[in-house]
Amino acid sequence: MKEFDLIVIGGGPGGYVGAIRGAQMGASVALIEKDNLGGTCLNRGCIPTKALYYSAKALKAAHKAADFGVTVGDVSFDLSKAVSRKDDVVEKLVGGVGQLLKANGVQVIKGTGALEGNGKVKVDSTSDAGNATEVIAGKGIVIATGSEPALIPAFAIDHKNVITSTEALNLKTLPKSMLVIGAGVMGCEFATIFARFGTSVTVVELLPAILSTEDKSIVRVVEKSMKAMGVEIHKEVMVDSVEVVEDGVVKTTLKDGTVFTTEKVLVSIGRSFNSEGIGLDNAGVDVDRGCISVNDKMETNAKGVYAIGDVTGGMLLAHVASTEAEVAVKNALGKCETMDYSVIPAGIFTDPEIASVGIKEKDAKAEGIDINVGRFPYLACGKALTMGETDGFVQIITEAGDKGRVLGASIVGAHATDLIGEVAVVMRAGLFARDIMETVHAHPTLPEMVLEAAEDTAGVAVHKVGRRRK
Repeated sequence: MKEFDLIVIGGGPGGYVGAIRGAQMGASVALIEKDNLGGTCLNRGCIPTKALYYSAKALKAAHKAADFGVTVGDVSFDLSKAVSRKDDVVEKLVGGVGQLLKANGVQVIKGTGALEGNGKVKVDSTSDAGNATEVIAGKGIVIATGSEPALIPAFAIDHKNVITSTEALNLKTLPKSMLVIGAGVMGCEFATIFARFGTSVTVVELLPAILSTEDKSIVRVVEKSMKAMGVEIHKEVMVDSVEVVEDGVVKTTLKDGTVFTTEKVLVSIGRSFNSEGIGLDNAGVDVDRGCISVNDKMETNAKGVYAIGDVTGGMLLAHVASTEAEVAVKNALGKCETMDYSVIPAGIFTDPEIASVGIKEKDAKAEGIDINVGRFPYLACGKALTMGETDGFVQIITEAGDKGRVLGASIVGAHATDLIGEVAVVMRAGLFARDIMETVHAHPTLPEMVLEAAEDTAGVAVHKVGRRRK
């Protein structure tokens, strides 16, 4: 029986990062992955969606070229080429992950891993030589099996006409029409992408607002943009049935009797956690509604067994999984680390982008926290004007009072997901609005808006007319 210091089940952004970190700490590490390295994020999520997103951005730029004095001929779009480019990007990154694991001495086993108990894992592996089953032992085991799109029976998902995000990423022919069920992050991202491509997109949402986790002022900017690109949005509606009438014709009926007929229906509601079939019962690991229960050290109740990422049901973000992996692996190898979720930046790739970190204005008000809010619009930023990207604003939230410790930020606009990093560093260091204000920002740049929003928390933004706070 092969023995390792650390066994990682799942090679996504949590699993492979944990495996490499363990090897860097001097441990012998085995990584078990049944599919391609990189997990959902790299193969069916974060990376491929952004590749298509930037194809949509390129198409938008081509249509706006005349505004910049650039004359182009007839602009057309080829989805198959965009998908091919997406596949090339994914292939390069998957290959890069494999090279990193090899360079760090991690033994990668292609197959399915299941806990046997007592620090043992049964591996059903596949290779060119055929299938094989073996049992390996590990002093520490990290479960990083992730999640998949929820397959809701009521929506008759056939993966051809009624699809999930996985199939949406691999369409070779652009659908003329698409209904998106669910206006959360993924639903709105895909609605934006396909609307830019030229598909007639309709979105239906059960809740009173799209992107319900965000502040209303942020959502208004995105919703206005989505409607401007032709997206039809229906809120506070419930889907009664989805029926494939014939190939390429799907009828969706709402509870109020409204009927939509589209070429595709994209179901973007929820995730299912990959906790089945991995031997949790054998090791006595506690599971709550499909999610593996862990403490702040990423420990399960079973000694020597840790779990990270989506399968724990926490924040379903790749960078959170990677950070949890660092904590779990260090603890598995004898350190004592705890997971800190207080400063977690997040991004939404609608057009314009949304990014946030820390507390949101609506949550601060709901919790009765006394705050100052500073805002600065893209329209007043010289760099944004030169780029032709004037939709949106930067918002910074600080503690009320003279000191103004930074509690959070939300940004909607071009490169919002890049800009949020500065605020995250400030928050992590426990700094104040004045620390941003006293830091020289280059001109002309978009980060100047972070400076001006910080100044606005005290009512002293130079390039914004507003009442000075006392």
